[in-house]
Amino acid sequence: MGELDSTGAAIASNRQNWDDRAEVHVRSKFYDVDGFLADPTDISSVVRNDLSVLTPHLPAAGVQGRSLLHLQCHIGTDTVSWARLGAVDVHGLDLSPNSLRHAERIARADNRDITWIEGDARFASSLIDRRFDTIVTSAGTIVWLPELRNWARSIHDLLEPGGLFMIRDDHPILGAMEYGLWEIADDYLSGGGPRTYEDAGTYTEDSDGQIAHRTNHEWRHDLGEIVGALLAAGLRIEALEELPYMDWPAFPILQPSPQGWELPSGTPRIPLNFAVVAKRVD
Repeated sequence: MGELDSTGAAIASNRQNWDDRAEVHVRSKFYDVDGFLADPTDISSVVRNDLSVLTPHLPAAGVQGRSLLHLQCHIGTDTVSWARLGAVDVHGLDLSPNSLRHAERIARADNRDITWIEGDARFASSLIDRRFDTIVTSAGTIVWLPELRNWARSIHDLLEPGGLFMIRDDHPILGAMEYGLWEIADDYLSGGGPRTYEDAGTYTEDSDGQIAHRTNHEWRHDLGEIVGALLAAGLRIEALEELPYMDWPAFPILQPSPQGWELPSGTPRIPLNFAVVAKRVD
């Protein structure tokens, strides 16, 4: 099987895996969809963290009145949160049709008119015929993309001139440590090919054994590749941060914090998330 064929097979396998995950996640306490819909003022913790990164680069009104595209939107609670914050013409894109089926239901229950697009985030600009003031992606996204050159070019092409892009995601050093402390067990640098593993669970509670399509394929993307891809696409980097918190309990030592999860006091301080804000200036 050639490289392109094997990559396509890996993406198809991931799509099946995330279709399964959507069924587990929509029922989980982690996402608490019923609680989210019961309180129309609720903003997901992921979006609260994203907004803390993005706000210094936004006008005083924040995202209110700004068109917004959410890449790799999964079941849509974060996408709906952006709409609740006042974003307009909101679009959500995801590879998994079952995730989008749930996203559409959640948005409809919240009386939100959101456009949902099924597809690969790398080629979003070929699927969407318009531009946005803001594009966001966060919390476990780019590890599922085989390469970032097309992804970054799509982001550039989908932004209005002066528009902002934000990514906040798990720090790539954690993948090198296999989400464990402190021994390096895998590549940190990009370019080593996919990492394939079997897992019948997911990151929400009590999920072991609930995923039928167990095979996962991930790709390493170091910070140099991420920033380099955005620069090569013509975007200007406005901010780069390494953050001490993350959105899920990736390993047992993590403790709950206002932002999600963090290392206990007294342990060596390493980044758990990174964030980049970039602007289209041409």
